[in-house]
Amino acid sequence: MARKRMFDLEVVDTDLFLEMPQSTQNLYFHLGMRADDDGFVSNPKKIIRTIGANEDDLKILFTKQFIIPFESGVVVIRHWKLNNYLRKDRYTKTIYKEEMKKLEEDENGVYNLNTEVGIPDDNQITTSGIHSIVENSKEENSIDKNSSSSVNNLYNPQVEKLQEIMIETIGTTNTNNIMECANYLDKLPLELIEYALRKTARIERPSWQYTIPILESYIDKKLKTLEEVKADDLEHKTKNKQKEQKKQETAEEQAKRYRKEWGLGNDD
Repeated sequence: MARKRMFDLEVVDTDLFLEMPQSTQNLYFHLGMRADDDGFVSNPKKIIRTIGANEDDLKILFTKQFIIPFESGVVVIRHWKLNNYLRKDRYTKTIYKEEMKKLEEDENGVYNLNTEVGIPDDNQITTSGIHSIVENSKEENSIDKNSSSSVNNLYNPQVEKLQEIMIETIGTTNTNNIMECANYLDKLPLELIEYALRKTARIERPSWQYTIPILESYIDKKLKTLEEVKADDLEHKTKNKQKEQKKQETAEEQAKRYRKEWGLGNDD
């Protein structure tokens, strides 16, 4: 295995890559440094422990499609051949032949799962692969008990969309937060959850905890459409404005009384 590795800006200078947490980006670089000449990494768990990363970072690389995991615990870097070019006299073929059989390359040399080799479902094989890595590391690290369901749910298109919105609005890629947010899809349409997240983004320090009561209020009020939510917001703003006006009027009346009591002028 070569001791020098390269990384292509077409991969690591994209918004998709740069919006990931720094710990996730760091894990990607370390996986790249330790991959064999075909981009396979045999010890992702050890690397995670060594650099102080966590399983969430591996899940993010998986959901963002920077790696493909296998049930054997091995992962492969999808854009390996974009990042690296090795001369034939320096190239050593990977020993992970069974995993290699399950891959195909597109015209850019990017790895994808090959559906023509008897794999019933791309998501199924990769999800079970990441689950295998996470489950096998439970004895060495404490991991979220719901990691299996979390990974499966993260591959839901609506949840992936939510994850993108959460990164854009409140800057979180925390798996637990994402799955908590995804649970609201059973009670609210995606557009209302997105609206609440974008409302959260307008505060000084946006967080998932701020969004929760907003979503709960939608549920309590039985709001189902964006039009209903906006109408409710307008009603709320109107009531607040009326309260402020009432307070101001009370203060003015109080000031008038004081002036009258102290003989400071005629307000009539």
